[in-house]
Amino acid sequence: MSINQRGDVRIISGSKRGSKLRVVDAPGLRPSGDRIREMVFAWLQDSIADSRCLDLYAGSGALGFEAASRGAAEVVLIEKNRKAVDMLRENAQRVKFEQVEIIAADATAAATYQSPLFSNGGFDLVFIDPPFADDLHQASVDIVQRHQLLKPAASVYIEVDKRQQPLNVPEHWQLHREKVAGDVRVQLYRVIATD
Repeated sequence: MSINQRGDVRIISGSKRGSKLRVVDAPGLRPSGDRIREMVFAWLQDSIADSRCLDLYAGSGALGFEAASRGAAEVVLIEKNRKAVDMLRENAQRVKFEQVEIIAADATAAATYQSPLFSNGGFDLVFIDPPFADDLHQASVDIVQRHQLLKPAASVYIEVDKRQQPLNVPEHWQLHREKVAGDVRVQLYRVIATD
């Protein structure tokens, strides 16, 4: 199989620490950098072990594979770019990520959520990091709500262009952490109980 490669990203910590993930050269694919991943997973360190994680726009898989390395019990990666999907599968097999499931689909399509992987209850952690140019952040927040993808007390991580207008998130999503790194704003929301 011939896939145009863009480079590698490495797993920062956990059981697969130091493993390299090959990254395909695809439009809009922008792997979360080491510095951002270190910060985000420091924020999440108490909630990763044995969790169920969902990455709506997997791209390189850097966030989802990092969660798997750090002890997530199940990680679901959604990606629509065929070359990126092939590379995700290759990386999962090569690095032996047995708890990672890869869905070749469009995260914005309702049919995606008819997979049996979504009938298993909600997720403890959802990553929302679509290509910035596609302007899918608000639609993604709405998808998470509409398809009831979150467990009680779940976390939602969002990566946006720092110039983007604030997102309209549900009232029961409480902003837990926020940081600007270069041109990127990272936000971590925690779901609070509703009556």
